[in-house]
Amino acid sequence: MAAAHRIYARALFEAAESAGRVDAVDGDLGAFVEALGESAELQAFLGNPQVEPAAKAGVLGELTTGADDLVRNTLRLLAEKGRASEIAPTYAEFRVFVDRARRRVAVELTTAHELTDDEARAIVSKIEQASGRTVEATRSVDPDLIGGMILQAGSLRVDASVRGRLERLRRELVTR
Repeated sequence: MAAAHRIYARALFEAAESAGRVDAVDGDLGAFVEALGESAELQAFLGNPQVEPAAKAGVLGELTTGADDLVRNTLRLLAEKGRASEIAPTYAEFRVFVDRARRRVAVELTTAHELTDDEARAIVSKIEQASGRTVEATRSVDPDLIGGMILQAGSLRVDASVRGRLERLRRELVTR
């Protein structure tokens, strides 16, 4: 299923890029996905297999009046192809293409204790130097880590926490 999201997202990104409207498409589609996340009724409607795809496409067309035509066409196409409930994951894949083109990487930084802004900036700076990309970091705290941190960037996960080290040591001891 993720392959379908990627196909639609790539097609949308390439169309937006060739038209010079990546920012407009990103903004309009992002706003729609955010609104969709706040409406359980709309999610239920779009996910209902008993509602005809054409009806879903019509509703999406009405809801996106004034949005970029590429967004409107993509949402209607997703609905017509029976993928109306997959708008959010398709947008997430679209963001991957946008970030790659903009040489940005989203990183989730989880630490055992709250970092100061200076500490967070230092970590982000090191990641930017190593990756050659602009880093957009989100931070969270998980006291169960005991110490250290976990970096998550897409599917790449670097566990440099004390809890992670203890778990790896435990597995090593059990397998010997």
